Amino acid sequence: MSDVHDGPQPVGSATAALSRESPDAAAFRQIFEALYDDLVRFVERRTDPAVVEDVVAESFVVAWRRFAELPSDIADVRPWMFAVARRVLANTYRSQRRARDLTARIAAQPRHDRADDAAAVAHRLDLARAFERLSARDQEVLTLVAWDGLSPSEAAQVLEISASAFSVRLSRARRRLRARLGRVAEEGDRP
Repeated sequence: MSDVHDGPQPVGSATAALSRESPDAAAFRQIFEALYDDLVRFVERRTDPAVVEDVVAESFVVAWRRFAELPSDIADVRPWMFAVARRVLANTYRSQRRARDLTARIAAQPRHDRADDAAAVAHRLDLARAFERLSARDQEVLTLVAWDGLSPSEAAQVLEISASAFSVRLSRARRRLRARLGRVAEEGDRP
């Protein structure tokens, strides 16, 4: 009796899947080897050297996930990969811009004296209590704009609603938060 198993072997991890000699892995390896250097040069011309490898790696991850959608001719895969890298770069730029904007907002915050610290802490606690009393829908609308840093049109896309519908929701959520904040401040230390 032979110990050799003729059927497909179970795959325990993504690494094992890539190392298997299936037609998809071999074809992907061929694409990777043929396009890697071109893709690196394409990305290097468009961004900071510190992020080139990350963008290229993410581009190949997209290609692996969408392997069935790749053009059959390697010559057609090259522009497809460039388009993917361009979208990955756009996402990277958006993330970097949001980080810079957040840093700028934090730096622009007024400095408080020690005497003001107690009042600021009390205000933050009141705000947190008021926020907790909002509906989940109002909380989501406010966090998309205030914490996630999305523009109203971007937040509308996340919620899959129109920009005008989002603006109405945001306005109402802000009004309800202000009202609850006033009530919480009036209550003082009461739960």
